[in-house]
Amino acid sequence: MTEHTAVRHKPLSAAEALALPVMFDVWPTLGAAFNIRRTTTYQLAREDALPVPVIRVGKQLRAKRSDLLNFLGIGEENGDGAGGPAPTPLAERTTATT
Repeated sequence: MTEHTAVRHKPLSAAEALALPVMFDVWPTLGAAFNIRRTTTYQLAREDALPVPVIRVGKQLRAKRSDLLNFLGIGEENGDGAGGPAPTPLAERTTATT
């Protein structure tokens, strides 16, 4: 049986990164974010050599969305990298009519 180690050719988008859960499995997410294979992802995680901290939860290796977003330079509030406040939703900008 062959291990599936396909490399994702499309990098993780800001929208995909922002949609991640607060904590996620190292593989495949960090592999996709850094365009590295499964074996390499786990090896770097074991060596504490990934650019984001890895947390061991039982046998699982997990990472935090905030650490990944910080490394990628994506503001958690609005995803544009500026880290400023998110734009006001349209519903809040419109005034009530009488």
